[in-house]
Amino acid sequence: MKKVIGVLAVALLSLTISCKDNKGEQKDEIHNEMSDNHTTYACPMKCEGDKTYDEVGSCPKCGMDLEAVEAHNHSEANHEDGHGHGNNESTERAITQNSTKNTATSAILDAYFEIKNGLVADSKEKTATGGNSLLDAISKFDMSKLSQETHKEYMEIQESAKEHAEHIVKSPIDHQREHFEALSTDITDLVALLGTDKVIYQDFCPMANNNKGAHWLSEVKEIKNPYFGSKMLKCGSVKKQIN
Repeated sequence: MKKVIGVLAVALLSLTISCKDNKGEQKDEIHNEMSDNHTTYACPMKCEGDKTYDEVGSCPKCGMDLEAVEAHNHSEANHEDGHGHGNNESTERAITQNSTKNTATSAILDAYFEIKNGLVADSKEKTATGGNSLLDAISKFDMSKLSQETHKEYMEIQESAKEHAEHIVKSPIDHQREHFEALSTDITDLVALLGTDKVIYQDFCPMANNNKGAHWLSEVKEIKNPYFGSKMLKCGSVKKQIN
């Protein structure tokens, strides 16, 4: 009899522990679900990238009302491999050339030319310095005077240019040249969108990009090829003058 009672006691104890464990698991699941469904808010223009806030309010940079961000279950999110190098291609944008003599774009253009001249000189270090200069110029650009539509287009260009500049800072020179090609599209679009007070030349090399050809912008009329540097310094031609 004592043996039977002992067996029942052990079984009852095991059942009690099991119930407690199940309650703990249910509690954790409820907590995780609440965390996943927590509403956050972000600038609709992505002035601060993917930064979010826990409460409604206004963007500290552009002043627009923050919008709710759709909650994602990160435990089930699928992440693709191969993001370390980044995307070297920029989206084609339909932008009408702005003829405004705008000085606001000067710092960004100067930094871009610093990158270009570093590649012309076959200098990874000078090119990387130019990349840092561009990141600094982008961070200091005043977006407060842009219209809502222009602001939206600017942010698209800015995000792409920033990504390429970051890769240019940390990459070997062959990859710097790859990212410079896409960056040149971004800066060309920036000039078209906002205008510039500088005289700029749009150059073209038919042998760049595996003989598909590639453009770049220059502050001087003389051809100095950033895609090949000293190997083919004079390869290319002026296709367009801005201002």
